[in-house]
Amino acid sequence: MEPSLNVLGGALQPCSTSPMTGFYRDGCCNTGAEDRGSHTVCVIVNAEFLALSKYLGNDLSTPRPEFHFPGLKPGDRWCLCAARFLQAAQEFAAPKVVLEATHARATEIVPLELLQNHALDTRT
Repeated sequence: MEPSLNVLGGALQPCSTSPMTGFYRDGCCNTGAEDRGSHTVCVIVNAEFLALSKYLGNDLSTPRPEFHFPGLKPGDRWCLCAARFLQAAQEFAAPKVVLEATHARATEIVPLELLQNHALDTRT
């Protein structure tokens, strides 16, 4: 299996292992045929985004122990569905993006420029 690439053309970096994220719960925003939601955008969630997501019917902040899900809090990294990121951007509630940990296939749904506009500045 060839290594996954990020939107910058380099090797896909881990997004988070605490909480464990990714469609495959491998800590990376890897994707495949089974991942119909394209969980490819590594974000750092904030309160505004978590509120929007809950309002839209996907409560990411409430713990769900039966699914080994601790609930997200502001500052957590998470592999987000590309379409939900796009929707959040359109609602002016997009969280910061970690480009090095965002899978290249995210750009099939979200324009690279939009991801870059919301990128976390890792140079500081």
